[in-house]
Amino acid sequence: MKPKAIYKNNSDNQEHLKRVLGNSLDVIYRLFNISAFRNSEAMLVYIKTLIDDQTISQQILKPLISEMPLANERSFIKKFDYIAWVTEKGIFAANVQRLTSWQEVLDYLLSGNTLLFINGCSDCLAIYTKTNESRDLQEPSTESEVRGSRDGFVENIEKNIMLIRNRIKESGLRFENMVIGKKTKTSVVLVYIKNLVDEALLKEVRTRLERISIDGVLESAYLEELIEDAPLSPFKQIKNTERPDKACSAILEGRIVILTDNTPTALLVPTMFWEILQSPGDYYERYYVATFIRWIRIIALFISTSISSMYIMLTAYHQEMIPTALAMHIAAGRENVPFPAVVEALFMEIVFEVLKESGLRMPRPIGNAVSIVGALVIGEAAVRAGLIGDIMVITIALSSIASFALPAYGMINSIRLLRFPLIMLTAMLGLFGYLAGIMAIVLHLLSLRSFGVPFLAPVNPLNKSIMKDIFIRSPWWAMSTRPSDYHVSDTNRQSPNAMPQPSKKNSDLKAAESRRKTTKKKVGGGL
Repeated sequence: MKPKAIYKNNSDNQEHLKRVLGNSLDVIYRLFNISAFRNSEAMLVYIKTLIDDQTISQQILKPLISEMPLANERSFIKKFDYIAWVTEKGIFAANVQRLTSWQEVLDYLLSGNTLLFINGCSDCLAIYTKTNESRDLQEPSTESEVRGSRDGFVENIEKNIMLIRNRIKESGLRFENMVIGKKTKTSVVLVYIKNLVDEALLKEVRTRLERISIDGVLESAYLEELIEDAPLSPFKQIKNTERPDKACSAILEGRIVILTDNTPTALLVPTMFWEILQSPGDYYERYYVATFIRWIRIIALFISTSISSMYIMLTAYHQEMIPTALAMHIAAGRENVPFPAVVEALFMEIVFEVLKESGLRMPRPIGNAVSIVGALVIGEAAVRAGLIGDIMVITIALSSIASFALPAYGMINSIRLLRFPLIMLTAMLGLFGYLAGIMAIVLHLLSLRSFGVPFLAPVNPLNKSIMKDIFIRSPWWAMSTRPSDYHVSDTNRQSPNAMPQPSKKNSDLKAAESRRKTTKKKVGGGL
């Protein structure tokens, strides 16, 4: 049975910890005497794989062992207790917590803190000594951009908090911590701006996270599946990102970012479907270029979802819709193919998915080569063997390539999955099957919500104020308000009428222009 109070004797405390933690080789018990306390015995307990040795030596052991207290502090020690003196004047550590129960002791010890027990004291001190060693900041591999920051989230939650703090220097920025996971006790941090976020949204996020009862959280995907609105939907209703600039952009819109310890991926809530078309690089380029790229992504979304189904529909049911020359070429290419178009499409779709997965799991130096060479060799061999038509290889390859033009990798998987039911429906009913599949997908999207926000907003329900950043990317001076669908407290992003233009009352500019014209006249006259 676990005792409630900490023992006053260090031997009893050590025995109890060994009974709970076992004889783990990385749990260290360091015994020493504090001369200021008439050589009272003290004990440090820490897990050496989680702590910084230098911090313990310089901030705890050195002041307690080698540095004697001043004579006038004897009365302070006598009046109060040893723990109070150590907290106030005995050590150099900045983060110290007094503990009174064994549950607190175990939680702090397993989180990388060092425990200090002193004989005769019924309390102990938890001193923050956790090492900050982690992977160096690197550019996110799945969200690379031509222009913009090159740093990305890492597995250390403190570094991730630092990346957000460096970008948003606002007093209202809040980092709210909670611990989830009975065994892992994973730190989960909610990040938001107090005077922007909707209180109802914040309360809902807290409620969904607090009701999670699971033994461990090893990645943010655990939380994503446990707090989304429609868990049976193929579409992700919570966006994830490795880019701090994207996370900060969501915070400035009044949304909430969820950081999870030991994972480089942050969750953004709420999320809209149209974010599948948006990329951080859109806001670092000219708005004309960004708008053109967005329409390219819209076309890529259509190609990725529908081109395989349309090929089956046109070749199997509606040949009259194909130009005659192309229809004859397709027929000639499929002359020796013994299978119907739907079997060709399913075969090639599965082959390409296998190649993608194999390239992803293989060692990086050879993964890309195997994917590319495998696709070329298998496609060419299948055409020569008469298993598929050459047009089908082009169709499936175009469908796969188009899916990677979308910047939201999580949504790409949903698109890849939906291609298969669309192919089957089109194979059974032709154009009617294709339209039925598209209508079913649209109706399902209309029914989805992300933390109370319609998933297809602002298209449905229509909100013209946010349409400036959906199918087009309006210039920054035209987007003076934040998205109102997030119910933010302050909708003003910048002052209205922010379109830049030369000042008409600037005397210095007029004088410079006059001097330029005078100089030009003199030079022209000399010639």
